[in-house]
Amino acid sequence: MTARKRTTSSVTNPEKPPTEHKPTIASPEDFRLAPPKLGVIFVISSLLCSLYLYLLCFHYNVDNELKRPILINAGLSLVGFFVTLKLIPVAARYVLRRNMFGFDINKRGTPQGDVKVPESLGIVVGIVFLIVAIIFQFFNFTEDSLWLVEYNAALASICFMILLGFVDDVLDVPWRVKLLLPSFATLPLLMAYAGHTTIVIPKPLVSYVGLEILDLGRIYKLYMALLAVFCTNSINIHAGLNGLEIGQTIVIAAAILIHNVMQIGASVDSELRQAHAFSIYLTQPLMATSLAMLAFNWYPSAVFVGDTYTVFAGMTMAVAGILGHFSETLLIFFLPQVLNFLLSLPQLAGIVKCPRHRLPKFDPATGLLTGTKDGTLVNVYLRIFGRKSEKSLCVHLLVFQALACAFCFLLRHFLAGWYK
Repeated sequence: MTARKRTTSSVTNPEKPPTEHKPTIASPEDFRLAPPKLGVIFVISSLLCSLYLYLLCFHYNVDNELKRPILINAGLSLVGFFVTLKLIPVAARYVLRRNMFGFDINKRGTPQGDVKVPESLGIVVGIVFLIVAIIFQFFNFTEDSLWLVEYNAALASICFMILLGFVDDVLDVPWRVKLLLPSFATLPLLMAYAGHTTIVIPKPLVSYVGLEILDLGRIYKLYMALLAVFCTNSINIHAGLNGLEIGQTIVIAAAILIHNVMQIGASVDSELRQAHAFSIYLTQPLMATSLAMLAFNWYPSAVFVGDTYTVFAGMTMAVAGILGHFSETLLIFFLPQVLNFLLSLPQLAGIVKCPRHRLPKFDPATGLLTGTKDGTLVNVYLRIFGRKSEKSLCVHLLVFQALACAFCFLLRHFLAGWYK
């Protein structure tokens, strides 16, 4: 989260030279982006991807009919990683040229707090993701494929959300309008969705309901829209630290991949296996391009992702969960985001005064953050566990995110056969 500086049309004070109103970085040639933190990315990707690749390639006997497109998609995603890595410095020069930059509030009072950081670089991740996803169609889907319509509808919703996110970065859309934007972006998916609209009643409740399977009809589509709205905005409001927005996305994406491959390996239903493979096709490019962005966004951040990235990432994971038919599991993966939303609700609803930036207080003398009374998970964590540096706090929150995902797997394991 940043304090954005915008261009102004006001008249220049004649007593001051005009150069004082220009950005310090006057041309792209003067700008040098800090090198990507590839060592950090190697460690994070090794920790998160190793289990998924082991399950896919060795543990489960996945049919070649499914494994081949998954591996092709993984190869294209790897190409997308390197393309994103190369494009970010180029795009950073262009956004600076348009005065789209911000100052890191959590470093205010230090030399780093005066550095102009390029904003809205999430547009690069979104564009590369779409290109990879579109090219992948050539290798997997035929013209008469039943999944092609929903795949393109999913990409249309994601593309729509990228556009709306970038509009928000440029125009600074009011918060209440932001809540409605994902509902418009889900329209292509809702109109094209041809899957089931039924839910399985938990076994302990079957005797009370009288049904094992309940068809919700159009109510199910309303649920899909609300899930997309939540996922999109929950990533956006659980933010404010270098690497937190992308970090939580990567952790959840890794959990989604592991869950999908476990379901493919354990299921004998071909349609269910295809649904989980479909989810993998969307999640692998998201994770690869996000890792490339994290190389520049990890502490200390050289670029800011902007709302373009947060709403794009949330929508992509929502679509992956909806079309993969594991929306309940997805919500448990989002447990920290659910907690952050509940903590934020009084301020979002206007019951408690809500400042523009609900960030912790930074002490330039010690370099530590102190929690404020604002209702966010970041501030509550600091109030409970004491002051921390920004990097340490981000790592703690990402570990908490990983533990929430691990809790979800344990919950599914212990409830299997009893709950559903």
